[in-house]
Parts: sequence; C-alpha cells; structure tokens
Amino acid sequence: MSKKIYFLSDFHLGAPDHAASLEREKIIVRFLDEIKNDAAELFLVGDMFDFWYEYKKVVPKGSVRLLGKLAELSDAGIPIHFL
Repeated sequence: MSKKIYFLSDFHLGAPDHAASLEREKIIVRFLDEIKNDAAELFLVGDMFDFWYEYKKVVPKGSVRLLGKLAELSDAGIPIHFL
C-alpha cells in the first residue's frame, strides 16, 4: 500500500465560540489519528486558527489537542508543513 500526502485547511479554530471550536478540534484530531498509518506527509495550508498571530513562541489557547496530535505525527516521522 502506498502512502498518501494530505492537504488540510480552514479549521478556523477559535470561531465562532469555544464550544463549537472544541467539537471541531476533536473531529480533526480523530481524522489525524485515522490517517497516521498511511500519511507520507501533511500540509496545513492555512486558516488553522481564526485569529492572526505572528509570535514564534505562541501556543494558541484551546488548541492543545490538535498541537499534541501534530507532535505525535511529527514524532512518528511524518513531515508536517505549516503554511
């Protein structure tokens, strides 16, 4: 079986409110968990969060599940490109 390259975008975590964002984040994390065995690379191509940030050391509040899952995939050797 060949590995796949995934392109994901427009999660808009943080909008329109915490409850909706949390539910969407849990769905995204489940999806990432499902693809971890067949992913060759992962491209996050924009609008992951619904706010602008430009600080190199910021962890967006409320997105710990997503960031943890991305760390897990990266630790498993899956290259992640965040655009």
